[in-house]
Amino acid sequence: MRRELAMGQGTDSSTSTSTDRARERARKEAADLTYLTGFGNEHSSEAEPGALPVGRNSPQRAPLGLYAEQLSGTAFTEPRAHNRRSWLYRIRPSAAHPRFERMANGGLAGAPFDETVPDPNRLRWNPLPEPPEGTDFLAGLWTLGGNGDVRQRNGMAVHLYAANASMTDRVFSDADGELLIVPERGGLLLRTEFGPLCAEPGHVALIPRGVRFRVELLDSPADGGQDRAARGYVCENHGRPFTLPDLGPIGANGLANARDFQAPTAAYEDTGGPVEVVTKYCGNLWKAVLDHSPLDVVAWHGSHVPYRYDLRRFNVLGSISYDHPDPSVFTVLTSPSDTPGLANVDFVLFAPRWLVGEDTFRPPYFHRNVMSEYMGLIEGAYDAKAEGFVPGGGSLHTMMSAHGPDRETFERASAAELAPQKVDDGLAFMFETRWPVILTRQAAEAGHLQRDYDAVWQGLERHFTAP
Repeated sequence: MRRELAMGQGTDSSTSTSTDRARERARKEAADLTYLTGFGNEHSSEAEPGALPVGRNSPQRAPLGLYAEQLSGTAFTEPRAHNRRSWLYRIRPSAAHPRFERMANGGLAGAPFDETVPDPNRLRWNPLPEPPEGTDFLAGLWTLGGNGDVRQRNGMAVHLYAANASMTDRVFSDADGELLIVPERGGLLLRTEFGPLCAEPGHVALIPRGVRFRVELLDSPADGGQDRAARGYVCENHGRPFTLPDLGPIGANGLANARDFQAPTAAYEDTGGPVEVVTKYCGNLWKAVLDHSPLDVVAWHGSHVPYRYDLRRFNVLGSISYDHPDPSVFTVLTSPSDTPGLANVDFVLFAPRWLVGEDTFRPPYFHRNVMSEYMGLIEGAYDAKAEGFVPGGGSLHTMMSAHGPDRETFERASAAELAPQKVDDGLAFMFETRWPVILTRQAAEAGHLQRDYDAVWQGLERHFTAP
């Protein structure tokens, strides 16, 4: 069955029952998954004993009649510390596919972004509207904007997704960059070439460039009689692969610990087709139909692998004397650029933490920044915004736009008693990038764009008293 991005409307009771059973099976499978631990490790896994060759990568005859195939996420000659590659031992080679044909992009777009004039204004959006029934993860991707150029492998893009159906009979891969998936509502089972990963709200999943995967929903859309889609955010990193930031004076420990990242164990599908393989290449979607599942890797080893990470394991560091630390101290992952310390894109987390600074304005301070910041909210509230910034929504403060706490937050924090305070009712994050984020037309004209966002800073009164 061949599928287009726009999925059909309507369903019947037998389809609903089948979908519920499939999600129940997926939930049980997700609960029993085992993982390999450690970020950037040379991992290895086999779903069948003896499937991995011993002492070599590409023997004359690979074990169990498998095909040996290398997947390179970096150039062969990049330094060993930066090199990402994996060897896959699969039932059929990836090369066994027919010609790819163009297909509709739907709400997905790619860099360079040139549909709109770069906008210096502060912008904020409500969550995506609920999608039409039958929308899967790929069909539900919606591009807000980005920067750089996928053809030159630099920059990034901000996408959101809303899906109420699992992907069936098709898989997706992104030749333009790696995908950092941030669920906000609804759990996902990500079936990758390397094996399955479960990502619930509060987790992130990192899918490397070129890795094929399918997204199945874990939660029922029924909630109080209302259809509620799985929802979240995606950072598409076109530049150097994400890595853990250097710690510098922090020392050897802190922030995101490498041991808390989890990679999948090998699992394979030996099934027939038709299966639609969709790839994003130079900003557009292309498809080919196979007569078998491409998720047929029986064993693998290497460093170009998917991960998941539980954000609540982030080791938050902060000031224990005075002043608010710069948000860079909350960096989980970074994609470096050619300029030391200047990230192509950072993934920054504002997790539960204690605030204890003396004589200190404790919310994030007012500032203008050479970097551009897209912020999203997974749950709860953000301590710099009293209202209007809700889970599933997002704000964009692009290069040198003045921003900071809203009036209500400023007044409350300026008068607060400075006892130790636990911030534990929110989980917010930021995609921070070196270049301005240029909007897609659909984001600039979206009905869920908050047209009155600037009003949150109105009423900040003059308090100056001349000496």
